[in-house]
Amino acid sequence: QVQLVESGGGLVQAGGSLRLSCAASGSIFSINVMGWFRQAPGKQRELVATIISGGGTNYADSVKGRFTISRDNDKNTVYLQMNSLKPEDTAVYYCLLNQWSRNYWGQGTQVTVSS
Repeated sequence: QVQLVESGGGLVQAGGSLRLSCAASGSIFSINVMGWFRQAPGKQRELVATIISGGGTNYADSVKGRFTISRDNDKNTVYLQMNSLKPEDTAVYYCLLNQWSRNYWGQGTQVTVSS
């Protein structure tokens, strides 16, 4: 079993910053992909950023240059530093762990950016 616990969401003004964290526990293998997706009301869940265990990253075009994903393999934790936040970044942010072709999701954390 794998559990993912997210933290760090909240309310921030446009132009502000937030840092999300997601700690994974349980049967975690050394080779995996961790990442963040988001879902705004009435919209489909979309990729924000992913990072493989070796450190390679991938970002959605909408967040490039503003968001940075990182991970601590010793702690099985992934982070998302979000800067220059915009109202359109408002969404529930979900943590993802993919290992052995199976996806595990966190419960989600709300990020609200006011204009």
